Amino acid sequence: MAIPPPPGPQQPEGQYPPPGTPPTAPGVPPGAYPYPQQTPYPAPYPAPYQPWGQGYSPYNSPAPVNGLAIAALVLGILCFLPAVGLVLGIVALAQIKKRGERGKGMAVGGMVMSSIGVVLVAVMFATGGARDFWDGFRDAANDSGSSDSAFSLRKGECFDAPGGSLEGVAYDVDKVPCAGKHDAEVFADFKMSGGGYPGDSAVTDEADKKCYALADTYAMDAWAVPENVDVYYFTPTSQSWRLGDREVTCLFGNTDAKGSLSGSLRNDGTTLDVDQLAYLEAAHGINAAMDAAPDEEYVEDDLPGHKKWATKMSDTLTEQAGALRRHTFAPAARKQVAALVKDMELSQKEWAQAAKAKDADTFYAHYEKGMKLIDPKKTVTTRKALGLATTPPAYDENGGGESGGEGGTGVEV
Repeated sequence: MAIPPPPGPQQPEGQYPPPGTPPTAPGVPPGAYPYPQQTPYPAPYPAPYQPWGQGYSPYNSPAPVNGLAIAALVLGILCFLPAVGLVLGIVALAQIKKRGERGKGMAVGGMVMSSIGVVLVAVMFATGGARDFWDGFRDAANDSGSSDSAFSLRKGECFDAPGGSLEGVAYDVDKVPCAGKHDAEVFADFKMSGGGYPGDSAVTDEADKKCYALADTYAMDAWAVPENVDVYYFTPTSQSWRLGDREVTCLFGNTDAKGSLSGSLRNDGTTLDVDQLAYLEAAHGINAAMDAAPDEEYVEDDLPGHKKWATKMSDTLTEQAGALRRHTFAPAARKQVAALVKDMELSQKEWAQAAKAKDADTFYAHYEKGMKLIDPKKTVTTRKALGLATTPPAYDENGGGESGGEGGTGVEV
């Protein structure tokens, strides 16, 4: 099962920066995920929202591992068709020498274990023990609760990777308690569909898309996610795909190849109280509306598209402000939430006016007012009353986030 290489310099993101990309850009009231800005914009309008970020510089890739060597090792370990594993190991050694690939140890190991397997099979058939062997193998395969391999990792579990690196190929991991230091934490998993292996790029694209989408369902409060945390994933290889492997496991890991995580990053319905959950659900609703921003950077280039987006923002603010008003918060947070909702409703009116703008200048005027009313700094007091993280992301000169609870960059196998 493949593990993506660690990303390069992180490009964390900001919080809904307003036009002109000022250092203290306004953002969504709940402030769960900043509105990113990856490049400076001359015009006062942010780029499309991307909650977990993109872009990385992978480390130099080592020589590829010979596929037949892997197959020989797998067949040797499983004692499945040992004669075939022996032949594959011999062919793999010849290919490795000719092509300069890695995997000599795998090929030799597979040959040795396959040779032992051939002898054992011969002895079992000679002594009548073949039936007992296969009965035992079947019973072991049905015992799904005893495996500690990467294939048995579950949501919420933490582990240490071989050598402490989330890079290369892994056949096994060591589960450890999330309370202590660990290399990674599993936040989701899913199975790919399809017959033949779709290719490395297709597998990576699917894993990247779905894992980033699932990240905020596990860590709902992005402000609580350290800046050195990124999304990684285990994916099937072409060899494991042939053996029926379709599992993709989504992980949180440290962007520093020598770093580790400490404590669980989980904050969802299993760990949050009802007030925190109501607040963050409203935050995610507004984040989704911000994500609908037009691709065009300048309002002048697509005024109808921006007006449509402003309508969506207006409708979403109405919906989420209403949800917060209907929820009965604890007395300690009730006053702060009420003040935040009032600003949301004032912002909604500005977005509604922007949606009716006849020209770009009018749009910008209402847009700026609407964004200032939902500045993420306005949420700090409410967050403190709710017991959530209170340190918003910092911003660089271009409005991009420098720190403060965002997942890192995308990675590939």
